Amino acid sequence: MSLKTVAEIRDPVHGYIKITEAERDVIDSPFVQRLRRIHQLAGAYLVYPGAVHTRFDHVMGAMHVAGQIAEALSLWTDLSPDQIQEIRLAALLHDVGHGPFSHMFEEVLADKATTTHEDISQRIVVETSISDMLSKHGFSPKKMSAFSVGKQNSKPPFMNEIIAGGLSADIMDYLLRDSYFTGVEYGKVDVQRVVDSLRVAERHLAIDNAGLYAFEAMLLARYEMFKAVYFHRTVRAAELMLVKSMKLADDALHLTDLSDIDVYLEMTDERILHDLVSLDPETTDQKEAKRLAVDFRDRRLVKCVFEQLLQRRDRVMEQLLERSRMRDEVVLDIAEKSKVNKMHIYLDVPTTPSVPYTSAREAPTSIKVIYGEGKKAHHRNVLLTELPLVGSIAGFMDILRIYTRAENRAAVKRATARIFSDGSYMTKISV
Repeated sequence: MSLKTVAEIRDPVHGYIKITEAERDVIDSPFVQRLRRIHQLAGAYLVYPGAVHTRFDHVMGAMHVAGQIAEALSLWTDLSPDQIQEIRLAALLHDVGHGPFSHMFEEVLADKATTTHEDISQRIVVETSISDMLSKHGFSPKKMSAFSVGKQNSKPPFMNEIIAGGLSADIMDYLLRDSYFTGVEYGKVDVQRVVDSLRVAERHLAIDNAGLYAFEAMLLARYEMFKAVYFHRTVRAAELMLVKSMKLADDALHLTDLSDIDVYLEMTDERILHDLVSLDPETTDQKEAKRLAVDFRDRRLVKCVFEQLLQRRDRVMEQLLERSRMRDEVVLDIAEKSKVNKMHIYLDVPTTPSVPYTSAREAPTSIKVIYGEGKKAHHRNVLLTELPLVGSIAGFMDILRIYTRAENRAAVKRATARIFSDGSYMTKISV
């Protein structure tokens, strides 16, 4: 096949995005069009009014960047037009399984099931008419379903790494796009320089030494975007309310029942928010779910009363706080000391890795760097610890926060300060 352009779409981040016939068929499907009704950044628009861009915008951009990467690598490898088209289609489909409010819905799923949006993306590719579209253009739906989440074992690793990992098209698009729509400066990195510096070594993505600084800048930009946008204290306040509302309403709305993919595909941001706000409460949980949804809609947000940076020596504490049992214990302790209902206390410990996982979902420890040109070119694995700035941010977002309703702010603040100042939890960990 050829990569003949049949249409162009104007994008505020990348300019004109050219699309092929195969891409147009998939883009026009209701499953990709559905992504227009799912915000890229969930509730961030309550803090950054411009952050109303959608998953549809992002997958279009990711497809474009994936194509740029593939074209750049074709100068150094034997990538065929068919393979380049596969890469672009995989990037287009990589988020097709996202639920309402994007990653917020995954926090709901985590309590009820082991399914992720990637699992659902794979189901959509093989169980809907997208399967027929891919087959029509000569691509295996089964293989494309795995490739769309960077897990296609029959392909060289670098192709999967274009879709998922620290040098993926996904990251390169969302940094630029989220920065543009939120209006912050941190994500404005030289993505083109990274793309032009990519190479292949031992079948994995590598980067030319001359472009290493651009790679470092990209990872630092991602870290800063997490602190300034993705885990902004007020953004997280809105999202915590939304997640709790969906969890409490799950029995009534069957949000985590994934048995019928067609029902799942009807779940978009506005639809679910409407359902939450329109609940006719029959239980205490449902009443609280409705109140939270109304407060989210009207931007009456919970307040942060405690924030602590978790230093590297406290890593064990962070890992324990990620466990449901430990979180519940902390909340119960605060509730008892503050005389506030535990339902109105929220503990938040971000768990996203500072340096993105590889396509194999492993924490990266090194990157392949190319030195020299032509026959003199060679590569070596450069440890992240050899890149001082990147090495210093490896791990997880190191922030612990406690939130509560405005009227409980003073009481919860005093109780939380007592709990975390007397060292009781550190004592438990050291035993």
